[in-house]
Amino acid sequence: MAEAGRTRRWMRRAAIVGGGAVVLGGAAVLASRKGDHGGAHDRYFLALSAALRKAGIAHPVLVVDQQRLDRNIAAARATLKPAGLPLRVVVKSLPATGLIDHVARGLATNRFMVFNGAMLDSMAGRADADLLLGKPLPAMEYAEFVDRAGAEAAGRVQWLIDTPARLRQYAEIAAARGAKLRANMEIDVGLHRGGFADGPALAEAVELARSFPHVAVGGLMGYDAHVPKMSDPDAAYAASQKLYRTATGVLRDKLGVDPATLTLNGAGSPTYARHAQGTVANEVSVGSAFVKPVDFDLASLARHVPASFIATPVIKAGRMELPGNEWLTGPLTFMDPNAARAFFIYGGHWLATPVSPPGLQFSDLYGRSSNQEMLTGSTRVALKPDDHVFFRPNQSEAVFLQFGDIALFDGEAISGFWPTFPVSA
Repeated sequence: MAEAGRTRRWMRRAAIVGGGAVVLGGAAVLASRKGDHGGAHDRYFLALSAALRKAGIAHPVLVVDQQRLDRNIAAARATLKPAGLPLRVVVKSLPATGLIDHVARGLATNRFMVFNGAMLDSMAGRADADLLLGKPLPAMEYAEFVDRAGAEAAGRVQWLIDTPARLRQYAEIAAARGAKLRANMEIDVGLHRGGFADGPALAEAVELARSFPHVAVGGLMGYDAHVPKMSDPDAAYAASQKLYRTATGVLRDKLGVDPATLTLNGAGSPTYARHAQGTVANEVSVGSAFVKPVDFDLASLARHVPASFIATPVIKAGRMELPGNEWLTGPLTFMDPNAARAFFIYGGHWLATPVSPPGLQFSDLYGRSSNQEMLTGSTRVALKPDDHVFFRPNQSEAVFLQFGDIALFDGEAISGFWPTFPVSA
């Protein structure tokens, strides 16, 4: 009897504990369940969708909002005006002649930064363009450009030099072709991506440049994109400016000129506003800030607005299905209501983030596709075939060349197109 009583008490305790575990487990499941983020296009994207339909565009297209673009140009102009800092347009981030010209006119600049031979070819025909390379190109590509464009055109470009070895290579190529070489020295101001790391290293390179009669040092380039990502951005910027100031001192000592008469390039979209508050540089480079992709949603660019979107039609829409795993559909949808419906779009797998309608997401289970990408959404996302889905590019230079001509949106209609540069890396 005693043994039977102990057994009954143990069973009651086990039932209580087991029931509690079920309750706690259920609470954990509910706590991990995602919210429903679905919705419909807002007025802006409804207007953009209507404009695309009216223009007869039924394929993936890169759209630039002209009003927002102008707003970003005005923001850059207002930011830089107190300091009187000239702006150099970053070509790779705005790879279309019409887009580049529009920004350059808005900032009254003829300064451009170029990052590859193909885009250099496109820009070199501008007789009044002040061209600076934003990265050091392989010596072979430098030689090919001199051969294509001629010694005179190559001599107008400021070529970025990051090592004594590259300087020697370029100098030999220039000498063999009767070209002058304008060398802009890349300095490491904290990013540690290359360039001359300190004053003595730069001094040695400048002395080497002076040993070649056909080589002239045109200035410095110090890129500080690391600054906003550091734990103390203010300290990081101060440190980068100290390194830049040391480099200008080297130019003064070795060349016997006022560094202010040379090209002292700095910044980039994430840091140009800091330079406007005080900098050793005498010009800043800006590109992505004018179209503001997702990766540039930074506090330093709060005055800028997203001005570029990818629009693509929905090809198929329906209930979310998992081929061969239909039994998973119910639990999956319960845990994530944003996986209830599936939308297959025209194209996909872009370096971009879906933004409208809200609540769309990529499926880890289904995977990515560049043909008919699948997005999922909740039952509140009422997309049907031929409706539009909108993305924001995460970056501009990696995305803008993938869609052909850029469509221009004036707030009401597609007002025109800007052809992009030939595809290049």
